[in-house]
Amino acid sequence: MPTRSLIKPNTYIDSVSLMAISTKAGQLDGVVNAVAAMATPMNKDILTNQGLITPEIEDATPGDLVLIVVTDGDEAGADAALDGLIALLDRKPSGDTAEVAYRTIASAAAGLPDANIAVISVNGEYAAHEADKALDAGLNVMLFSDNVSVADEIALKRKAHGAGLLVMGPDCGTAIINGVSLCFANEVRRGRVGIVAASGTGAQELSVRIHDFTAGVSQLIGTGGRDLSAEVGAIMMLDGIDALDADAGTDVIVVISKPPATEVATAVLDRLAASGKPAVACFLGAGDELKRAGEERGIPVFDRTKPAALAAVAAAGVREESLDLHPLNLPLIAEVQAKLKPEQKYIRGLFCGGTLCDEAMFLALERYTDVYSNIQKDPARKLTGSDASRAHTFLDFGEDEFTNGKPHPMIDPSNRIERFAVEAADPEVGVIVMDFVLGYGANPDPVGVMLPAIVEGKRAAEAQGRHLEVLAYVLGTPEDAQDFDEQVRKLTEAGVTWASSSTNTGLLAREFVSKGENA
Repeated sequence: MPTRSLIKPNTYIDSVSLMAISTKAGQLDGVVNAVAAMATPMNKDILTNQGLITPEIEDATPGDLVLIVVTDGDEAGADAALDGLIALLDRKPSGDTAEVAYRTIASAAAGLPDANIAVISVNGEYAAHEADKALDAGLNVMLFSDNVSVADEIALKRKAHGAGLLVMGPDCGTAIINGVSLCFANEVRRGRVGIVAASGTGAQELSVRIHDFTAGVSQLIGTGGRDLSAEVGAIMMLDGIDALDADAGTDVIVVISKPPATEVATAVLDRLAASGKPAVACFLGAGDELKRAGEERGIPVFDRTKPAALAAVAAAGVREESLDLHPLNLPLIAEVQAKLKPEQKYIRGLFCGGTLCDEAMFLALERYTDVYSNIQKDPARKLTGSDASRAHTFLDFGEDEFTNGKPHPMIDPSNRIERFAVEAADPEVGVIVMDFVLGYGANPDPVGVMLPAIVEGKRAAEAQGRHLEVLAYVLGTPEDAQDFDEQVRKLTEAGVTWASSSTNTGLLAREFVSKGENA
C-alpha cells in the first residue's frame, strides 16, 4: 500500500493534540493508517513493529515530529493524504481572537496571571520536569502524561502538598474544576456532590450516574490511578478530600479508586470520617475487610459504581423513590440464555475505560474463577494485549501496551475493532461486552466507527448457525455533544443490547452465560 512520511525537525506538539490529529487523519479518503508522533525511542520501536520505520525516521531526534500515512489507493492518493495530514497540522483555530503561543510554562504563567492550572501532556520522559516547573510557577497540575516513574510521582505530590497545590496524575484523564471540564469528561449538571477519583472512567461513570439520578457535581478532582498504592499513600486523594471539605459548594464527598492498598484505603476512610460532610467510598474489588472498616467509621464502602452514586445522591437529599433506578431486565436474561448454544459459555470484554473493565471483571469473578485480563492482579490469570483470549477475558484497551504510540481507544478504537473480529469468530463466545464513552475529548461518533465490525460479526455468526450477543454500555449524558440517544439508537437498531450503567453491564454479562458448564 502506498505510504508517505515526513519529518518536521524541532517541531514539538503535545500528545493530546497529536492524538486528535491522528484520528482526524485516519478519516481522510483512502487512509488506512495515520501517525502523527514525536520521534521518541518508544515511538520508533512502535513504528518498527508496524513496519513503518525508515532510515530518516530512525535518525530523527525526540524533538522532531514524524508524519506518516498509509493508503489503499494509488501514488497520487498517497500524496494527497499526506497533504491532508499536513493541513490538519497547520489548521488554525477559527475566530478573530489572536492567540499567543508561549514557549515555556514560566512565560505562560507570567502572561496569564489568572491561570491556576497547567495541563501537561508531553511524553512521559519529560513530563515530571515540566510538572515541577509548573509547581514552581504556583500552578496546580493536571498531569495527563503516563509513563512517569513512581519516584517522580511521589516527589511531585509531596512538593505540591507542601505548597498547597494539587498534582492530578500522572495518567489523569478526567477532572471538572469549577464547572470546567478538563480532558475526558462528560457534560453533567453542577450540584453539591464532590468527587475525588483515582480512576478516569470511574470518575466519569460516577459523575454521569449522579447526573442521571438528578443531582449534580461541584468538583471532580482526579489523582492518577496509582495514588492509592502503598508507595504513593493517597497523597493527592487526602489533599483532594481536604479541598472538598473546605469547599462551600460541596455538601457530599465521594471517592473512587481501582483496587487500593488496604492500609491506604483505611487512611482515606479515616480522613472522610473526620470530615463534617457525608461521605461515600467506592473501592472496586473491595473485600469484607474494607467494608467493615467503613462501617466502623460510618462511611459506606461499595465495590460497585451504581450503588455508590445512589448513596451519594441520597446523602445530597434526593429521594430514592423519585428515581428511575433501571433495574435488571430479568426476562431479557432468560431470552438471551435461550439463544446461546451450550458451548457458548464465555464472556469477552473489550473496553476503552479501565474502571468499566475492572467493574465488569470483578462482577464476573463473583461467579466464575476462570477470568483472565491484562489488568488482572493474579499473575496466573494475567494476559498481555497480544495473548489469545482464554475462558472469560476482559481487555482494557486504554493500557499502555495498546496506547504507546497510538491515540487512546476513546479516540481511535482501531485496536478494539481488530480484536472484535477475532472474538466474534470464536464459537465458545456467548457475549461480547463493550463500552462507548462520550464527552469531551472522545471520538465524535464512537458507536458509528465500531458499527460495521459489529454488524459483520453478528452476520457471520448467524451464517454459522449461532447467536452472537453483543452487550454495550454508553457512558454519557443527553447533554454530551455525541448525542446520547442517537448513539443508543444505532446500537439497538443493529441488534445490540444496551445496558443502562456500568454495574448493570457487568451483571447482565455474567448472567447471560450463567447456564454454561462453568457456572
